[in-house]
Amino acid sequence: MGNSLVKNNIHAVFHTKKNGITVADADLTRLFAYIGGIINNIDGVTLMVGGRPDHVHVLFSLPPTVALADYMRNLKAKSSHWLKGVSERYAKFAWQEGYGAFSVSPTLIEKTVNYIINQEEHHRKRTFREEVEMFFKAYGIEYDERTSLLQ
Repeated sequence: MGNSLVKNNIHAVFHTKKNGITVADADLTRLFAYIGGIINNIDGVTLMVGGRPDHVHVLFSLPPTVALADYMRNLKAKSSHWLKGVSERYAKFAWQEGYGAFSVSPTLIEKTVNYIINQEEHHRKRTFREEVEMFFKAYGIEYDERTSLLQ
């Protein structure tokens, strides 16, 4: 792939599994840093990681040699495994099966970074479901109300 020039900026969102286990506020910063490290260690470039106790937003550049589905499966598995080692509280922790992933133009990187940084403020006004539906609408994605991202 030496002659391939690719820049895939991705804003991905994933939620905790609906088993009632969320990430404690005290552990969020460490989790976000760990996720950023995973991205960098699997040949991506971390641009921003943030979120709330029940969901994570990651903005990263996807390496051209990896399929997004494989990348996200790896990212979620490694972060879930790490979190289980942080505390007994997370023994049954799991991320939801699905995720949302949206391409981000280079001209919108700064706006997306600020959006992720301001998650606490955004969620004073809208729920996770409303947030995800906003992305679906903006990207013209038809969805079934029962999709795992909204469950």
